[in-house]
Parts: sequence; C-alpha cells; structure tokens
Amino acid sequence: MRRLELSEIQAKAILDMQLRRLAALERQKIVEEHEEVLKLIEELKGILASDAKLMGIIRKELLDIKEQYGDARRTEILVETSELTIEDLLADEEMVITITRSGYIKRTHVEAYRSQRRGGKGVTGMETKEEDIVEDLFIASTHAYLLFFTNLGKLHWLKVHEIPEGGRQAKGKAMVNLLSLGEGETVATCVPVRDFGAGAFIFFCTKQGKVKKTELEAYSHPRAGGIQAIGLEDGDTVITARRTDGNREVMIATKLGMAIRFPENEVRPMGRGAAGVRGIDVDEGDEVIAADVVQEGAQILTISERGYGKRTPLDEYRLQGRAGKGIIDIKTGGRNGTVVGMLQLRSGDDVLVITTKGKIIRIHADDVSSQGRNTMGVRIIDLDADDKVGSIARVEAETSAPAETP
Repeated sequence: MRRLELSEIQAKAILDMQLRRLAALERQKIVEEHEEVLKLIEELKGILASDAKLMGIIRKELLDIKEQYGDARRTEILVETSELTIEDLLADEEMVITITRSGYIKRTHVEAYRSQRRGGKGVTGMETKEEDIVEDLFIASTHAYLLFFTNLGKLHWLKVHEIPEGGRQAKGKAMVNLLSLGEGETVATCVPVRDFGAGAFIFFCTKQGKVKKTELEAYSHPRAGGIQAIGLEDGDTVITARRTDGNREVMIATKLGMAIRFPENEVRPMGRGAAGVRGIDVDEGDEVIAADVVQEGAQILTISERGYGKRTPLDEYRLQGRAGKGIIDIKTGGRNGTVVGMLQLRSGDDVLVITTKGKIIRIHADDVSSQGRNTMGVRIIDLDADDKVGSIARVEAETSAPAETP
C-alpha cells in the first residue's frame, strides 16, 4: 500500500513539472512575439517616415514581379478597333418572312413548318382578320437587309432581325410602325441583301410587263421616308425585284398562264428614276404575277389559285427576245383558275404554299409531278371552297426539315 502511494506521488510530480515547463515555454513564446511585433512597428514607422525607403521597397517588389511574370505579351494592341454590332451577337438563321395584304409582317423560324405529304390540308401559318389575306412569303437570313419596294416605286430599308419574331399563328406587326410609308403607299415586294458590293444589280418587273435594271449600289443609302427606286406609268405597280449580276436570263410569268425567257443583257442599266422597257407584251385582261432570274438546271414550278401545279424542265422554255408575248406555260380556267405563283426549284427543295385564309403547307418539290408546258398539273394543296392559294416560296434543300410522321 505504501508503494502505491509513492508511485502516485512520483507521477504527480512528473506531471506538475511538465505543466510548469509548458507554461514557461508559452510565456517565453508570447514575449518573443511581442518583441518581434514591436520591432516590426518600428521598422514600418521608419519606412513611412522615409520616402527613399518606401520607393526602394516598391522598386524591389516590382522587379520581383517582373522576374516572375515577365514573359512575352499575349494580347495584341491594335491601332484601330471596330465596335460590336447587333449582328455579331445574333445567330445567322433562316427565317420565313410573312406579309399580309393589310400590311402586317413577322418572321418565323423555317423549322416551324415541317414537310407534309402532297395534297394535305396544311397548318395554320398566320392568324388574319376575315378581310385580310397573307400576300407575300419568302425566306431570308437574320443577318440580311430587306429592301422594301412599294407600289409607288419607292424603296425602304430594314434588317431582318428588326422584324418582330412570332410563331406560326402570330399576327405580326403593322409595317407602318416599322417603315416610314407615305399616304397610300404599300409594300409590293422585298429583296433580301447581305451586302451592297459593286457589280450587282436590282432587276425589276412590273404588272404591265415593264423591266428595269439598276446598280445595287444606287440603293445602299436609303433616307427616312424612302427613296425613288423606279419610275412607274399610270396604273402600273412593281411586281417583283431580284438581285443579279447583270448577265443572266430572266423568266416572266403571267396570270393567264403565259411565260417568257430572255437574256438580261437586252436590258441596259438605268438610273433609279427610270421607268424601264418592255419585258413581255401582255394581252388585255392579263398581267404579270411573277418574274425571276433564271438558274441553270432548275425546274419551273407553276401553281394556280385553286391549288393545282406542276414542275416543268427549264429547257422547255426556249430563249426568246425581250418584249414578245411568250409561250403557254400552264392551262388556266376550269378547275385551275388563274396562275398565282412561279418558282424555280432543284431536287431536294421544299415548297411553302400559303393560302388567302392563312394556311401553310410545306411539301417536297420532288413530290410534285414533272410535266410539260401547256398542261393542267396536279393537286398541290386541298383547299376549302372559300379559300385560294395566295403565294408560294422555296426552301432550299439544306434547310429542309424532316417530314412529319403521318
């Protein structure tokens, strides 16, 4: 028992000795830190009191940074810089531009109109008032400019991305809120243009069959309220305008099924105010409904107001001289009615057909029968009794969407 007590005394003594030593060591550490802090304070006071010491320290630190990070410059300094535009921030996408007779416009992603089988009912493409109809439809990139040529022969300018975007059934926005149109002025046709480079022309065709060619550069600086684009005779209006290089061929189609193909170089370049020359000699009661610059190897799609149409090889339209009456393209009257549209197509293209009631059908061009001139064609779209085809547009093969599942 006595040995146990001795051992406990001896253990307590050892523990007490270590604690005392530890406490002494901690006190010593605090004293040393205090002395170091006092020395640092004195040193910093000396630096702050001496400009020479302060600048010496700054110089040393900068040299150390240079030594550590002094590699070659990785950024490039330019003498001139360009500002970002809205186009730099927008994706370059294909849009369907839709315009109504009463002057409403919208843009919709082309993918919104998926391909359907020929003869289908179509989908609703735009909500319109009972007295309004969809009159114009075409494809353009968000980065393109739109040149709006009006019934009065004037030009107004707008960018595609400035047009309000909407779904298939959206009404769109009134163009009078986007363009400075004058009294009695309405948009007749639009031309998508990516740039106004030299060597390009705008080729016009009017309802009465007049044609004119003017350098594109002449339209590169529109003013508020528009500029004069073409001179018009009384009762005449602009039907279409196309960009061209000035050395192509031209195809013109009329309401009663006539067509003419002639070399564009038969029309000399003219100024903005010129009225042009005769392109096709139209009979009384007839008028031009479409005109285009010929694309070699294409086929001609003609569609009537009652939804019938056909594809015809370009070679069947022989080259003629300007100002002739042309040749028969498609039979009119009867089940067909009059012609409302003419397009050039290639294999794989799709066609958008829009009706006066606002329905749109997208079909594969290859599904439309290829027939010769002076035929009736086949049914393209199944129309209600009170509906008619209003306009048509081509969707290029590379932008065509997959067909819908039946």
